[in-house]
Amino acid sequence: MNQGSRQLQTQAQQQVQTLSPQQILAVKLLELPALEIEDRVRAELLENPALEEGREEPESAEENAPEALNGNIAEDGGEADYDAEADFRNEEDIPDYYVRDNNRSADDQPREIPYAEATSFYEMLKEQLGEHEMSDRQRQLAEYLIGSLDDDGLLRKSLSALSDELAIYAGMDASEQELAEALHVIQQLDPPGVGATSLQECLMIQLQRKIQQQELPADLVEPTTQLIETCYDDFTRKRWDKIAKQLQLSEEQVKRAVDEIKKLNPRPGASLGESLGRNMQQIVPDFIVETDDEGEITMTLNNGRLPELHVSRDFSRMMEEQKPGAGSKPTREQKEAMLFLKQKMDAAQGFIDAVKQRQHTLTVTMEAIIALQRPFFQEGDEALLRPMILKDVAERTHLDISTISRVSNSKYVQTNFGIYPLKFFFNDSYTTEEGEERSVREIKLYLKECIEGEDPSHPLTDDELCERLKEKGYPIARRTVAKYRQQLNIPVARLRR
Repeated sequence: MNQGSRQLQTQAQQQVQTLSPQQILAVKLLELPALEIEDRVRAELLENPALEEGREEPESAEENAPEALNGNIAEDGGEADYDAEADFRNEEDIPDYYVRDNNRSADDQPREIPYAEATSFYEMLKEQLGEHEMSDRQRQLAEYLIGSLDDDGLLRKSLSALSDELAIYAGMDASEQELAEALHVIQQLDPPGVGATSLQECLMIQLQRKIQQQELPADLVEPTTQLIETCYDDFTRKRWDKIAKQLQLSEEQVKRAVDEIKKLNPRPGASLGESLGRNMQQIVPDFIVETDDEGEITMTLNNGRLPELHVSRDFSRMMEEQKPGAGSKPTREQKEAMLFLKQKMDAAQGFIDAVKQRQHTLTVTMEAIIALQRPFFQEGDEALLRPMILKDVAERTHLDISTISRVSNSKYVQTNFGIYPLKFFFNDSYTTEEGEERSVREIKLYLKECIEGEDPSHPLTDDELCERLKEKGYPIARRTVAKYRQQLNIPVARLRR
């Protein structure tokens, strides 16, 4: 008996997080520091004629501008719900510019105007992407990865974490394989080693580049490659005898190979990256925090030369002029003109709202940081910084942790004691045996003091540092001491002789 095919229809409920274009715009503006937000506003003023700068003059009694963003004014003076798009017979009748502008994604928005006086690490790498054949999607992924690089040019975030970030913040579903392919392109850019996920991979990329360009003696190609690939741990510990034995090399060969590796740059980003971008262009603080002699703290959001914005009243007048007279239908030209005007006015108002939202978010975030770290802002003593994580600020401001992260990632604050990145004020906590919560930064400061005061001929080992910390009231494990020492970029004892 033949069995016919059957089609089954089922319903499944799932929760999907999507961001509206307005939310994406707000997020993008929130990430920009003081200098870049000014350029972004200037670019939008050039792009959208419905957006104007300066204070909006009060409307005269004779003028009766239409509520262009919310509806239209009927002939009898009442408000009429007019939908110009609905007047078109089908989708083919709708003007191309209306469909294009309304479907334009956040990634299609005009790029920020680059600085004339300096080019950032991000911009220099992005320019190099133009030399590679890539699809638009691959280019977007590559640009996101470039923006995720650390100051030294290495990528320390996992591809899985970056995939999640793209889904949440950019609305893009990207697999780890796609990100790995985009990362491979970045690793081909200059300076060599940029985009590596570890120091070992960074050195290996540079070594391979030198081999391709025949900048390495032929007899050292195999020893240097094997040394990094198979003896990296011994190399970091300077176990030359063990390396020579394992690779069956003479002491002279090991020495020459090591000398070549020492010529490589463990921080490729420092050669042009954020060090170039940040050092060449002046850091403009996003916040100004002042403390008077009585300890009173005042905070000001640094808007710099950021102009006031408003929607052009001329566009409102033109909108009114395009409306047909009583009892007549609008012509196709009138409908197209009204759609164009409305789209530009909506975009202008949306941009103004996003700028205001950015200012509000920055203000409440900085106020929360000041409240949590008040002793530091009053005294300027780094040891007074209390343990504080993103969650603490998020709970105080009722904002999402990701929002606090974006605010603190690229913003600076000017205080009576210097200019600090907001990330400076975040540090983990450590609870002592007595139940007292101490700042990890405080522990690191004492650890640094111990090392700076040690006898150079007999530097303190991690075990000895661990004992000193215990005597000070910080009973932490030796591996934790080693982790903090590495975070302070302090080598092990035998390399400090």
